[in-house]
Amino acid sequence: MQCPEEKKAGVYTYIGHWPIYSMAWSVRNNKRSRLAIGSFLEDYSNKVELVHFNLETSDFTTDSRLVFDHPYAPTNLMFFPSEHTSNPDMIATSGDYLRLWEIHDDHIELKALFNGNKSSEFNSAITSFDWADFDTRHVATSSVDTTCTVWDIEREVVDTQLVAHDKEVFDISWGGVNVFASVSGDGSVRVFDLRDKERSTIIYENPVPETPLMRLEWNKADPRFMATVGMDSSKIVIVDIRFPTTPLMELCRHKGSVNAISWSPFVGKQLCSAGDDSMALIWEVVGSNFGDAEMEPELWYGSAAEINHARWSPVQLDWIAISFLNKLQLLKV
Repeated sequence: MQCPEEKKAGVYTYIGHWPIYSMAWSVRNNKRSRLAIGSFLEDYSNKVELVHFNLETSDFTTDSRLVFDHPYAPTNLMFFPSEHTSNPDMIATSGDYLRLWEIHDDHIELKALFNGNKSSEFNSAITSFDWADFDTRHVATSSVDTTCTVWDIEREVVDTQLVAHDKEVFDISWGGVNVFASVSGDGSVRVFDLRDKERSTIIYENPVPETPLMRLEWNKADPRFMATVGMDSSKIVIVDIRFPTTPLMELCRHKGSVNAISWSPFVGKQLCSAGDDSMALIWEVVGSNFGDAEMEPELWYGSAAEINHARWSPVQLDWIAISFLNKLQLLKV
């Protein structure tokens, strides 16, 4: 439901029925203001709900038929990454498995469940995934079993599986055709090229000994740059892949652990970060003075609680979604 007391200019709030963690924006031409939200319940039974935002009236609408049960809290959500309505309307989720769901007008049904462990019905937990917008057949997943797996979702088979790190892999992001990066409990950012599966390149290592890197997002609009965040760190590290090992800059204005990072679409000059300090900050990263160690955010927003997640709309430059407690909040920037 819409929260009337928080319906102020540029900030629009939807109150969910449960704590919200994962979020995704639809990119489909006829569903651009649709989001998916995933619950964060310490229980086997969790939920995913579709929410529509009316840009003209600034109201949220939902349909009880477009809510589905999800085993464990989904670690990530992504809609089919194409704006063309000729493609099927689907959403992918991760948790104990990678799952693909088909969205109909009056229900959502499970289309496929991907299990990379052929010798067992059990699967190591999937920490995150990224769906390739340049080749929508391919989804890359990261897992606690130290592997990264590229799936061919049309044929429902493993395309490639790599032992990517020495410890759990926590996040993964495509950087272009055949190229993806991942971060791990071993504290490294590694880049993989599927044309040479025997090798990887360490782009950055956490200077804090034995401290995992938890978040990674490659700048899709300007793939020279990626952003990463360490465990319990208030700092966002920007890496230029042309100059590995040494950070291009560090963004240090958060007062608590950073939980989410999201690059702006199309141009890719800005980055949104959000964290335990209840702040969402927008930084002008590309084109700024790279030598400025004390960079200030361009914009900031304070929420009522620790922010779990942030997602810049992939098709509308001026909208960012954040989640905290049981609230989905849309910010017009």
